[in-house]
Amino acid sequence: MHLIDYRDLTQAQQAQALDIQLPPEQQRHAGDAASALYLARNPSEQQRCLALMHEHVPRGLLLLQRGVFLPAWAEADAAMLIALQVDRRYQGRGLGRACMQALPEVVRALWPDIGRLQLSVAPDNHLARRLYRHSGWSDSGLGHRARDGYELSMSLVL
Repeated sequence: MHLIDYRDLTQAQQAQALDIQLPPEQQRHAGDAASALYLARNPSEQQRCLALMHEHVPRGLLLLQRGVFLPAWAEADAAMLIALQVDRRYQGRGLGRACMQALPEVVRALWPDIGRLQLSVAPDNHLARRLYRHSGWSDSGLGHRARDGYELSMSLVL
């Protein structure tokens, strides 16, 4: 398993990325592959899409943003993890955990001036919160406004 920039995928791999499927309850939190790839088609130095590769096939997507795309509650030296999507057919195989382990090195290479990663996660998204905590992320306050109150903000110092 490794992370690569979506722009470095072959055309065949980009087509395979559209086949990434999430269960409905996860789509509610992270969107779907088509929406993630819509953002990936117009990358900038402030926004990137990474593909989570398993056996040369994209099995997940990860969106990162920095700079002008940061929400008001984010730290100035942060990059935001916007969405982590692991194909439902490959969940439970350690891909999310491997992604979280590889992510700091990828972000340091991509944006050396970034000091931390931050994200906003729904309080009821227990699986994601457990993954992030086991990967070294810590609670850091309130995040995005949600249907009922606010999501939780989490940070990982790089």
